[in-house]
Amino acid sequence: MDSKLKIKTGYEKDEGDEPVSPTGQYFNSNTLSVRVLSIMESEDPIDDSCAISLLEDLFLPINPRFSSIMVFDKTGVKQWKRVEVNIPEHLHIPSFPEGLSLEEYDDYFDKYITEIGMKPFPKDKPLWEAHIFKYPTTKAAGHLIFKLHHALGDGFSLMGALLSCMQRADDPSLPVTFPSVKSSSEANSKAADEVGCLPKTISAIYNTTLDYGLSVLKSSLIADDKTPIRSGGEGVEFHPVQISTVALSLDQIRQIKTAIGVTINDVITGIIFLGTRLYMQSTGKGFNNSESTALVLLNTRNINGYKSVDEMVKADSDSKWGNQFAFMHVTLPELINNSSNPLEFISEAQKIIKRKRNSLAIYLTGQSLELLRKCRGPEAAAGFIHSTLQKSTMTISNMIGPIEKMALANQPCKGMYFMVVGVPQSLTITVLSYMRTMRIAVGVEKGYIDVQKFNSCIEDAFQLIYKTSVKSP
Repeated sequence: MDSKLKIKTGYEKDEGDEPVSPTGQYFNSNTLSVRVLSIMESEDPIDDSCAISLLEDLFLPINPRFSSIMVFDKTGVKQWKRVEVNIPEHLHIPSFPEGLSLEEYDDYFDKYITEIGMKPFPKDKPLWEAHIFKYPTTKAAGHLIFKLHHALGDGFSLMGALLSCMQRADDPSLPVTFPSVKSSSEANSKAADEVGCLPKTISAIYNTTLDYGLSVLKSSLIADDKTPIRSGGEGVEFHPVQISTVALSLDQIRQIKTAIGVTINDVITGIIFLGTRLYMQSTGKGFNNSESTALVLLNTRNINGYKSVDEMVKADSDSKWGNQFAFMHVTLPELINNSSNPLEFISEAQKIIKRKRNSLAIYLTGQSLELLRKCRGPEAAAGFIHSTLQKSTMTISNMIGPIEKMALANQPCKGMYFMVVGVPQSLTITVLSYMRTMRIAVGVEKGYIDVQKFNSCIEDAFQLIYKTSVKSP
């Protein structure tokens, strides 16, 4: 097979260059270079003999951006330019000593994923890589790692692309299904929303003004306190990142959701907030009421689940491919008396997020960013996003995954998670459900945050919330 592969996607816009979206320009700028690592854990040893053909036949045809590089046109505007793809240059299979213990291969895997996560993409090649770690660890018989630039799309787009390469392990002919994220009381709340329109309008105006003002201040002037989870140093995005995960029972999370009448997202956010405060408390006194803000990512598409790639690339799609999300500033609740009532973290998270969702602050912030781009250029807008991230404490990104076990090229996937790297923060948390497990991935500034201790605090928070909500009379 010729290593240089001219890929034809079949889309009408294959000929000619395509403008890079504003957000795509921000995430691949002189100020920011954000990458996404998607890790799939194989149940069986990985057979890499068909890797190149799979990338050629399944992955590259998904979207023309996977066969494009980012260039400037004559007017200085960034465009996606189609190029020939040398697939072997994008496929990496590292070699390590044979016959080591699972724990020793754990160390090799951790170091390898840190290394590839921090390494920038070359500018003369499409912005993706595939890595096959063939050695068994305590988590899996092998790992497949997709490294994708955030300029290609957000988590919704990239996850949809990767899932389109996979099939259900039990029966490939059956469709993939996803868990519901709605609360048990949502139907009743919709009816209640029809009542009291005037008070709600006044409240929305007030909340919009307050949230937008605070968002601008926190993005440009007011930085969070320096704490055990925020070093506040310059260039933290260039420091090595250590990645680890915590696996929680999705069934138990659903029990919590049902018991207190909230969404799964509310439960997860509350667990993360409580676990974070427990970690801060465990490192010393004086951090229980520190000013710490989480940037919670909100998918701005009007959708209830993943769409096919064909649907996402349609011009009139309500779930378009690309970066369709916004940040919400959410202040971490204070920890009082070692959290005598851990459910307050869920109720507080629910209250804040619901209020911010119902205000127009997110829309106004997006319009302000677009105005900044038009007046001062995409680099200035990228600088504003960098400041927003750098002045906050952490980012939380939450996604749903398939209920059924998936397989890639007939190789079952026992687990999956993702991580965002290149962000100017000491702590990044991502969440992905898969089968009956909720996987929380924690990316920390290596040497600053004790990731194993942090994971233990997340597990402690989960147990506190579960026992209080489900087992208490």
